[in-house]
Amino acid sequence: MQDEQINSYGVVLFQSISSALRAEKLLKKQEIAYKLIPVPRHLSSDCGICIRFHTQNESQIREVLTGKVEIQSFCLL
Repeated sequence: MQDEQINSYGVVLFQSISSALRAEKLLKKQEIAYKLIPVPRHLSSDCGICIRFHTQNESQIREVLTGKVEIQSFCLL
């Protein structure tokens, strides 16, 4: 199960590009692994970019971003 979790990803969707870039700045400052990617079309077409993360980092990411960035949703892939 742990190997499966390491290879599992999620994405954070945002209302705007500025929110995504603010989130990127906060995650980089905390040295949390992430990747800025285009939003998969089957998830949303609101904002063009999202943050992809390993599911093992989800709680850290939620803690860093909550109350500081307007988040649309977290989705597991």
